[in-house]
Amino acid sequence: MSIHYELIPEENISCVKGLCNDLMSYQKSLAHIRPELFDSMNFETRMVPSVKNAKANFILAAYDGDEIVAYVYSNISPKQVYSNEFATFFDMDSVENEDVGCLSQFYIKEGYRSMGIGSELFNRSMEWLDSFEDIDDRFIYVSNGNDAALTFYQSKGFKVSHQILDGFITVLRNK
Repeated sequence: MSIHYELIPEENISCVKGLCNDLMSYQKSLAHIRPELFDSMNFETRMVPSVKNAKANFILAAYDGDEIVAYVYSNISPKQVYSNEFATFFDMDSVENEDVGCLSQFYIKEGYRSMGIGSELFNRSMEWLDSFEDIDDRFIYVSNGNDAALTFYQSKGFKVSHQILDGFITVLRNK
């Protein structure tokens, strides 16, 4: 196994479509609070609109040979996009700047977990977010039941801020 990493340009995001849809299925399989909400979540309803609404996007894939086995998607977006008909993801007044950074999606195929791929993807994503001097606030949203992800992000310094949608999502923040 020879893992290598490649940045995915926005015009090629469809190469992670399968993994994005796998992520939604995985999250649904773990959820104990309103798992039916995942029924309408997929690549077209989650990733495509997020990429279009963001000011900057970072999509990094991990490959085993020619096969994509993991990806991370982070973005810089106006804070207003996090208040919509689905939910208000954080207190808008708690964010001083107009834009926030978000690690939005992260998925590693079964069989490739606990091999350091997640840490590499996370670290590169944080380095990218660090390159924006005016971004002070970073958020990560973890679906209920995904305790491994919650523990992983906490081990990387993120703290639980609050829950939304009656515990459906736990909001983590860098401060």
